[in-house]
Amino acid sequence: MAVLVTRPHPDDEATASALRAKGFEVMLAPMLRFEPVAFHDDEDARYGAVIVTSANALRGIAPHLKGSRLQGSRLLKLPLFAVGEHTASAAHRAGFDNVIPASGDAASLRDLVLASVKAKELKKASPLLYLAGADLARDLAGELGERGFTVVTHTTYRMIPVSSLPREACDAFAASGIEAVLHYSRRSARAFLDAARAGGVEISALAIPQCCISAAVASVVRDAGAAQVMAAASSNENALFEVLDRALRPVSR
Repeated sequence: MAVLVTRPHPDDEATASALRAKGFEVMLAPMLRFEPVAFHDDEDARYGAVIVTSANALRGIAPHLKGSRLQGSRLLKLPLFAVGEHTASAAHRAGFDNVIPASGDAASLRDLVLASVKAKELKKASPLLYLAGADLARDLAGELGERGFTVVTHTTYRMIPVSSLPREACDAFAASGIEAVLHYSRRSARAFLDAARAGGVEISALAIPQCCISAAVASVVRDAGAAQVMAAASSNENALFEVLDRALRPVSR
């Protein structure tokens, strides 16, 4: 039996590799599709730091940062506050040297920025460049604005819901061949629910453990009628894998 991973590509491949290393069979069903948004920055703007809540935001501006483009080079010299270790790793790969990771959610990222000002490592008067997605789960820019920051938000990507499950996933649900589903965001969870309904496998899809990266994601799946819903203690994949282990502990693989 397989674990269904709904995480968008290409991050789903890393998740699949980690799960296979733990002895799980894996089936991929990305429920959101990445689409970059053209990045048009003001070359005269001067920022104090960059803030990023998703590695996808860095994927969206990757062409802008490559080569010897003056504007991209200027951004790479700025400190970058990343929402968590995964995004921090993506920032390092993109060419940022001074990367400061938070503990995995927007609230911890906000607090990290505030702490940097208190420690005199960052000037509140300097505008922050927020590289963001088109659909934001939290108004981080507004929260920082209430604390006296100027935040310039640039949308660098959007995630498009996928309307259908892969045929092999539908067949596996119908044959009771999937033992758990991993959910990584509220939007992907909603897309999964819609796709399962459209594919005629909603009942079987919701009858198995739904392992969610946060309580907010879990609420989406629970409201849809799933009975076995578990949320990670913190918003990172290691915590999600711990949830998966607990959910399947009685089951021998």
